[in-house]
Amino acid sequence: MTSAPGTRRVTIADVAREARTSTASVSYALNGRSGVSSATRERVLEVAARLGWSPASAARTLAGAGADTIGLVLAKDPRDLSVEPFYMQFIAGVEATLASRSMGLLLEVVPDADAEAGAIRRWHMSRRVDGVLLTDLIPDDPRISVVSEGGIPAVVVGDPSVAAGLTTVWTNDAEAMRQAVEHLAALGHRRITRVAAPRRYAYTAIRDDAFEHTARAAGLEHDIVRTDLSQDSGAAAARTVLSSPRAPTGLLFDNDVMAVVALTTAHELGLSVPGDVSIIAWDDSLLCRLVTPGLTALGHDVVALGAHAARRLLDVIDGAAPSTHQDATPTLRVRASTGRAPDEA
Repeated sequence: MTSAPGTRRVTIADVAREARTSTASVSYALNGRSGVSSATRERVLEVAARLGWSPASAARTLAGAGADTIGLVLAKDPRDLSVEPFYMQFIAGVEATLASRSMGLLLEVVPDADAEAGAIRRWHMSRRVDGVLLTDLIPDDPRISVVSEGGIPAVVVGDPSVAAGLTTVWTNDAEAMRQAVEHLAALGHRRITRVAAPRRYAYTAIRDDAFEHTARAAGLEHDIVRTDLSQDSGAAAARTVLSSPRAPTGLLFDNDVMAVVALTTAHELGLSVPGDVSIIAWDDSLLCRLVTPGLTALGHDVVALGAHAARRLLDVIDGAAPSTHQDATPTLRVRASTGRAPDEA
């Protein structure tokens, strides 16, 4: 069944009949909502693509016109996203670049990687975006196959090793982690703990490896504690490790939100920062400079990173071949939250 020129537009009912399911299930599948099985979702998406289904909102992009929009879909808890400075700054940079081309950004927040892939499929079928930015990649990320098979212009914000040949904009996280660990070692710390992002993120493995390699080379006792990057998990992790019999004297956090709440947690436990424990944050947002003591942080210009990624995506949309582009490596900005290790360490 196809829709020839001049015939009526393919409807959800047509897709449901061909996919042998209900219109409600089709609606759930096409909108990336729960309520249908993975098999049904895949069948519906395949049928919709084959029949050429698209919502009425796509009418303005017919006859080859572009959408003048790029997409960014994030698998995040909206509550965490609302307080996470990184994405606020990143999106600001993206918007700054798009404004120069009178283009817009379509942002969607979803619960998981499969929903991210589903959103990109919907955008592509409805011609709502001209290209997409991909962040927080996971191993075998389903978004990679969606953009590759669909011929969707895309830029990966992450290490080229996980980009499967797509254009990438990346920062040298391994070098940044080495700086942080060596800083603590130079201050005499012998026990350090990394409070890390979920293992599923590709960048986590890169940071893990650099942390462990540098700590071993310096002869440090070291450990990694997993979190979901939220302020609650950061506080819980800090309370647990700082209450342990052999508590670390140095903590390294994968974002600034967790580092800030760890500072508060340390004070609640009666500990001095940096007298009893030194704290380092990843991403040097305004939060790191507003708290007391100011947080030592691995900082880079996240607004510039967003602008850079958007420029590269516009190049890909305009036909540029896949390429890799290293952005500025985060550098250690030393403040009062790190100091000499306590004598009893």
